[in-house]
Amino acid sequence: MTLLAINSFGFKLAQPISEVLATRNITFLEFEAKNTDLPEELSSCEHLVCSSKYLDAIGGLDKFVEICRGLKIKNITVVEEKAEIFSVNTELGGKLVQVSLPKSNLDNIPARNYGLQILVSMIASENHVAVGDDSSLTMLRLAKKVAETDVTVFINGPTGTGKEVLARFVHNHSSRSANPFIAINCAAIPENMLEAILFGHEKGAFTGASTANKGIFRAADTGTLLLDEISEMPLSLQAKLLRALQEKSVTPIGSNEDVAVDVRVLATTNRDIPEEVRAGNFREDLFYRLNVFPLNTIGLCERADDIIPISTVLLQRHCKTAEELPWLDESAVKALTEYEWPGNVRELENVLQRALVINENGCITKSDILTDILSNTIQSRVSQDTRLSEVG
Repeated sequence: MTLLAINSFGFKLAQPISEVLATRNITFLEFEAKNTDLPEELSSCEHLVCSSKYLDAIGGLDKFVEICRGLKIKNITVVEEKAEIFSVNTELGGKLVQVSLPKSNLDNIPARNYGLQILVSMIASENHVAVGDDSSLTMLRLAKKVAETDVTVFINGPTGTGKEVLARFVHNHSSRSANPFIAINCAAIPENMLEAILFGHEKGAFTGASTANKGIFRAADTGTLLLDEISEMPLSLQAKLLRALQEKSVTPIGSNEDVAVDVRVLATTNRDIPEEVRAGNFREDLFYRLNVFPLNTIGLCERADDIIPISTVLLQRHCKTAEELPWLDESAVKALTEYEWPGNVRELENVLQRALVINENGCITKSDILTDILSNTIQSRVSQDTRLSEVG
């Protein structure tokens, strides 16, 4: 079954869209149909994308919807190019989406073409990874190769650089993709609870254990377990984790019996683990057991062409409906791609949320881009002016 199909007839953006989809490892079918005779491969297609010019050629929207219903196509996106303003309209309970895109300069770097990038994010699957920088595309190609094996992966990088996103990508492209993906943040769980959460416990094993719990290792059986911020795990528990990885089994608290588990383990950290090993904070044998294949994420300042693709995903996340999606004009794109982003994606998300609040008429401009540093400066000035007025 075809998941995503694009009719290139009268559709200038079809080729750029196809190129972006291909670089992101998204499977799709591109074809050219000038009339109502659509390829048989479209039967039960999940998503069909076409230009409004195709609708004009076959007799309008109603005719197109009728054809799609006959083929049992589930979702339709119709794109009007060179529109006066950006707009998104949905019908049929969101199954039909009509997107009007202002004229865009296709000579621009594709990763910085907001119209192209927002359209790709709208038609791609929810679990796709939105990137455009060469370094990130190279990383995804490597991660896809790693995903095809069953090795343990250690992902290292600064906070807010997409370590969990990369871990999910590995899972989604592995033979375990249809099975559970379970993530736990080792830094967020109290030390006295982490062992029980990882390995499970029997009823009455400790105060408050009124029922048995199988733990997340067993919950992730046949799937993938992500141990986020594993460098925060206590040394005493690291030894038990090492045993579980080596023996492929866990022993619930309060039990003397091992339980076999089939789990692929991925781990992340923002620390220099070799340095943590030298400092005695992390077991060397566990490090080597986890570090079978290392992957490293980098800050946004080193991959500026990821900023607009990531922004489209974040904007979708914080808009309740597709109709609420804003347009990013050239000045906003320039401001976003030239900033250093010391807070990485988390800071970018904050900035975009502010822009959603203060923009006018659904268009985000440079004046709406308030970085954390600029926002704090403005608030400080406002506070100072308030104090001066009170004195006066």
